[in-house]
Amino acid sequence: MDGVKPLKVAVLGCGSVGSQVVRLLGEQAGDLAARVGAPVELVGVAVRRLDASRDVEVPEHLLTTDALGLVTRDDVDLVVEVIGGIEPARGLILAALENGASVVTANKALLAEDGPTLFEAAEKAGRDLYYEAAVAGAIPILRPLRESLAGDKVTRVLGIVNGTTNFILDKMDTSGAGFSEALTEAQDLGYAEADPTADVEGFDAAAKAAILASLAFHTRVTAADVHREGITEVSAADVASAADMGCVVKLLAICELRTLPGGEEAVSARVHPAMIPASHPLASVREAYNAVFVESEAAGQLMFYGPGAGGSPTASAVLGDLVTVARHRLAGTRGAGESAYTQRAVLPMGETLTRYHVAAAVDDRAGVLAAVALAFAEHGVSIQTVRQEGRGDDATLVVVSHEASDAQLAATVAHLQGMDIVREVTSVMRVEGGHE
Repeated sequence: MDGVKPLKVAVLGCGSVGSQVVRLLGEQAGDLAARVGAPVELVGVAVRRLDASRDVEVPEHLLTTDALGLVTRDDVDLVVEVIGGIEPARGLILAALENGASVVTANKALLAEDGPTLFEAAEKAGRDLYYEAAVAGAIPILRPLRESLAGDKVTRVLGIVNGTTNFILDKMDTSGAGFSEALTEAQDLGYAEADPTADVEGFDAAAKAAILASLAFHTRVTAADVHREGITEVSAADVASAADMGCVVKLLAICELRTLPGGEEAVSARVHPAMIPASHPLASVREAYNAVFVESEAAGQLMFYGPGAGGSPTASAVLGDLVTVARHRLAGTRGAGESAYTQRAVLPMGETLTRYHVAAAVDDRAGVLAAVALAFAEHGVSIQTVRQEGRGDDATLVVVSHEASDAQLAATVAHLQGMDIVREVTSVMRVEGGHE
């Protein structure tokens, strides 16, 4: 490619993902040049500290602590942002676009909070903003939603989009471990951070759900719109009860297009632990893997599966976007950008219908089942199945409801807790894997 001007790339961040992006840019330079049609040259890597140890050796002349100066250099064509967080990432991306650079980012938190600002800036600048790596690591899910299924109507996206929580729940299922024990193992193996809050409380998955819902339903959905529950309250008993029902417990991101009674469409987006049948494709997703299950009117059911986190898998998705953006840059064009959005309502969790598993320690005597069934009926919650476990002081009723709202279920549980025959409501969990 003699005589072809190289495309110059700046990378923001050199942590677990950024270091692998830098490595791949070097190791695959020849292949990248062939795919793009021009050499791709790394011209700078912005870091917090110059003296920090790194997983990949970076030439000293490429390192800088002046991130703003790097992204506004006149010779930078493409900026890769992998520092994460809201600021300074937002300011740096906006500065890069305004200065004429195209951007590839893996920043799910920023896109879920303020994606419209970034998309508008890219549109105004006439530059690309790609973000496949923001959801599910190496799994190509965003581009199929945005492009491959653009002519179809997606009705549901159901996914395991956080590897840390899937590893923990899988260990609880396969070994009988409690939450704390499984979390410690995840931390020892590097699957969980020292502070695992973003993962185990569902913040990470909620940001990804917002992005998935926005693309799938052409509706602006932010992380604040997503109902969020983590897995810290999931017990070994919950997991064992699921197994008794032929189910497993997974932390699911669930995005749905719902038709309201008046015929108007609305969007539901939520993240919470749920029991799913062992026969469901997502039930077999083990350890730290991710999978996203998509349902659409014409294509039917599609499943995307693979490693959802980690430096190398995420860097692979970043490089895929970089090749696309580089080709556009070389051709003097840009991608289609974000499609027009429809202003649909986003339903609060209280108006979203789902099935529930409720376990309650009860007195072991005649009439208890009828009284419990009446409590469900009084709040408009019909029962799908019910069974008794144990006898005497160990008697427990396990009820699986038909679809009901969160508000209906909360009223039912409060009713049960006030009944003399109910000693304790020991478990409440949603059940997914089918609609009525």
